Amino acid sequence: MKKGTIEIIVGLFMLVGFAAFGYLALQLGEVRWLTGGNTYLLKAEFDNVSGIKKGASVQVAGVVVGSVEAIELGPENFAVLIMRLQNQVKVPVDSIASVKSQGIIGDKYIQISLGGDEELFNEGDMVTETESAIDIESLISKFAFGSAK
Repeated sequence: MKKGTIEIIVGLFMLVGFAAFGYLALQLGEVRWLTGGNTYLLKAEFDNVSGIKKGASVQVAGVVVGSVEAIELGPENFAVLIMRLQNQVKVPVDSIASVKSQGIIGDKYIQISLGGDEELFNEGDMVTETESAIDIESLISKFAFGSAK
């Protein structure tokens, strides 16, 4: 073989390798501009989201259907969670979002209890029916110091 032919074959082999690597990176990674059409954003307003972190799971009936995209402080000093949910999950307007814990000291997640209303939340709507996190430390201190009723 000529020297130029070997260089062309090696170059083609490298191009195929880079193309395969790029394909795998896009398939395994979270590329929003590729998967953005499969999800939508929904907001929820809480008094307290203690323990919830960006990336925490959002579940319906114990099945992970999304994740927490961001946590912000709203204009009225409420915590606002921005959740990214799968498009096939339709959330009725009478649904309740709750902060739950995986066991006693486990990770926190958002549990959405679906309502029965026919009207559904749209992209970017705010869920106001929420249940905030239970502060175990304050409950224990109230019980320990006798102020629990």
